[in-house]
Parts: sequence; C-alpha cells; structure tokens
Amino acid sequence: MSIWQQAVGNDVWLVGVNGRLDQTLNPDLEQELTTLLESGKGQLIVDLSQTNYINSGGLRTLVTSWRKARQQNGNLVLCGLNGRLLEIFRMVGFDQLFQIYPDRQTAQDSLTAT
Repeated sequence: MSIWQQAVGNDVWLVGVNGRLDQTLNPDLEQELTTLLESGKGQLIVDLSQTNYINSGGLRTLVTSWRKARQQNGNLVLCGLNGRLLEIFRMVGFDQLFQIYPDRQTAQDSLTAT
C-alpha cells in the first residue's frame, strides 16, 4: 500500500508514504490525514523515508494538515526525508515550518515529550 498508518504510542499516529507524492498519491494522503484529524488524532508523524519525490500539491497537503493539527492543539512532524526532499523543503522555507526528524523514533519521542 502506498499510504499506510499505524498507532505508535499514546495518541501518536504514524502515516507513511511509499513512492512519489504527486497527483496520484496526494488525494490519498490528504484523505488519510483528514480522517485522522477529524477523529481527534492530532499528534501525527509523516514518514517520508520511502518517498522519493514531492510536488507542490504534496507540500500543500502537508501544510494544510499541519495547520489543522495545530488548531487542535496537536502537531504534525516529518521524518526520514532524503537529501533531495530536504533540499526542496529548504528551498521553499518549509524546514522553518515543520519539525523534521531523521527517523521515526526521534519524531515519536518529540511528540510524546510534550
């Protein structure tokens, strides 16, 4: 499955993206994140370690979901970005918006510590 989710801790959910985050997967990711947020799950980790591309729609989906999480006193953090994705996030300034962690465990620790 290209988009997957699992509970990884006390009220923390991990959402993974496998492949290219483009017009094909963006609607699936948006639906997955929206469903979690609407059901009150506001502590989200998006694992991009298996993602090799992201387009503007994918960036928009992440920002929209981050805003919704913050409105619910939650958070959406990212982990596992490869060098190319990190470069894109830096280019558009999203490295200043998102908390970006090298791996799932570090991201999970950051959410459970708050």
